[in-house]
Amino acid sequence: MRGVNTSTTEYAVLLYSHQPSVIEQMRAAIGDEPVEGVKIEFAVAGEYDEAVSLIDKYEIDLVLLDGEAQPAGGLGIARQLRDEFSAPPTLAVVLARAADRWLAAWSRADAVLMHPLNPVTTGQTVVDLLVNRDSNAVPAQRAA
Repeated sequence: MRGVNTSTTEYAVLLYSHQPSVIEQMRAAIGDEPVEGVKIEFAVAGEYDEAVSLIDKYEIDLVLLDGEAQPAGGLGIARQLRDEFSAPPTLAVVLARAADRWLAAWSRADAVLMHPLNPVTTGQTVVDLLVNRDSNAVPAQRAA
């Protein structure tokens, strides 16, 4: 008989979109506990300034950005976070069109997810990104 694993690791994930329905789709696709032993605490931002403020104030492990957000799109924000932080949070973008994958590459996002978000692949992608980040943990700091 195997022992019960009571160890749980909590991660902070920031969801960014100007549309509450997209934020809810992201949250639902990831889930509060996508796999046993991994718990997700969500922060939500509907505007660029709010997203940056949350990243500055809290230890955010992963940012999931809506590539279709307006007026500040998730792809541009991902690029800016990469440029402005010496060790930014892990960045993933959600795209509506596969043709925009080249923009995701330009943004230097760590992962690209496609709408409609599949709960199995979205949750697993997020867990993989978080666990990989955890093994290479470096606190996020703004570049000078």
